[in-house]
Amino acid sequence: MAQHIQPRGNLLEHLWPADEFGQKALRIVFAALVGSVLLTLSAKVQVPFFPVPMTLQVLAVLMIAASFGRIGAMAALICYLAQGAAGLPVFAGTPEKGLGLAYMMGPTGGYLLGFLAMTWLVGGFVDGAKALKRHQMVAVMFLAVAVMYVPGVLWLGILFGFDQPLLTWGVLPFILGDMTKALIAGLTFPMLRRWVG
Repeated sequence: MAQHIQPRGNLLEHLWPADEFGQKALRIVFAALVGSVLLTLSAKVQVPFFPVPMTLQVLAVLMIAASFGRIGAMAALICYLAQGAAGLPVFAGTPEKGLGLAYMMGPTGGYLLGFLAMTWLVGGFVDGAKALKRHQMVAVMFLAVAVMYVPGVLWLGILFGFDQPLLTWGVLPFILGDMTKALIAGLTFPMLRRWVG
């Protein structure tokens, strides 16, 4: 079985070719709307896992970034965050844990910022890759998850103090689940791209 796929742009560009500015803009709007809906749905799905239940949101962010490319996926993330800031119950645990900017400034705020960093990294890699090999895709997904944790933990430190057990609170309960999702995304996307291509 082939281990790489020849480049055809990201999946969105392949499925919706556009040369004119208006078509490209429409494609970005489509990506923003569809991606924000998928992100909302993924935040609401809880999957039993050890040591804590997990949502599918990290997996959704990684797959959207790879499929839509940097511009389309960033548009989706920004649209999603804007909906949350406006008070729509799009985040995990909303409306029970609060809404709007109050929720975004809480303990999960840094991880939401980390989603943007993940999207930028994965989307940019797929856009620029001359060929995608599975081991490269998995490595990029792992790196993206690690990058997500940086603003997440820093924000916890700002909120609660850097003398607190931040890794125990913000990394250790989730890292196994998130790395599993990164592995799934890294293995699945090349197969999806080959099928579409």
